[in-house]
Amino acid sequence: MKSPRIVVIGSSNTDMVVKSARIPAPGETVLGGEFVMAAGGKGANQAVAAARLGADVTFVARVGDDLFGRTAIKNFRRENIVTEYIAKDPRKPSGVALILVDDRGENIISVAPGANGELSPNDVRKAQPAIERADVILIQLEIPLPTVREAVKVGSKSGARVILNPAPAQALDDELLSGVDVLTPNETEIELLTGQKVRDSGDRLKAAQKLQSRGVKTVVMTLGSAGSFLVSQGDALVVPTVKIVPVDTTAAGDAFNGALAVALAEGQGLQESVRFANLAGAFAATRLGAQPSLPTRDELESFE
Repeated sequence: MKSPRIVVIGSSNTDMVVKSARIPAPGETVLGGEFVMAAGGKGANQAVAAARLGADVTFVARVGDDLFGRTAIKNFRRENIVTEYIAKDPRKPSGVALILVDDRGENIISVAPGANGELSPNDVRKAQPAIERADVILIQLEIPLPTVREAVKVGSKSGARVILNPAPAQALDDELLSGVDVLTPNETEIELLTGQKVRDSGDRLKAAQKLQSRGVKTVVMTLGSAGSFLVSQGDALVVPTVKIVPVDTTAAGDAFNGALAVALAEGQGLQESVRFANLAGAFAATRLGAQPSLPTRDELESFE
């Protein structure tokens, strides 16, 4: 079987992570933390996640012409990711994320986007040859919205399945949403997208149906330790996940999205694809760091 072809359009950051007993309150210093510096960024994480699970991945991104950017490109090549459409920006530095993680695996993140904020619709158009060959296009919201809109449009026209991970959360118009095949919000993000408070399964269904009425074909709402809520073609069900003791949830959502893209590109059904993605997200939460936490196919199969 040929490897699935996935184009990821998104951000690349260097993550600086401090893990300590608890996250400080404003003005407070907490001593005794462990420091890790690792490659990150939602787009980069999802690209690496898909590549480690066996996909042929092309990454469309923008980094600074600096040490972080050059190191990122070298790392992508080590992961067998096609870097032809990663531009080095001469004016902006590479993106950086500062991440604090507590003993329960919860985190807070502050991002300086740098060159990610310069990724343009024209950068997407330059990658059209790769997009036209792809089975799945995977996009997030750490890049400018006009670029997201162009990625959805070009991906839809190519005949590829378009997955949009609407994170960090922001309002999206109906024209953009109508080009999305699979939307993967968490509960906070779906509340922002729909204005619908999500307190129980009935609220989740109403929120997902609101998005479907605006053009989204399938909604997969991630529920953390409860798994995922899948709504597609009138069917709605919770797809459970495995129980773990979380270490760091930083890249769990990115592992989920990368794995979902791989499974759908391989031709697996929606429910099976979501189950596979749940497993990848759970695995990533058992390790510290973003890209260091992402599993290979062998690791995921033995984890199951």
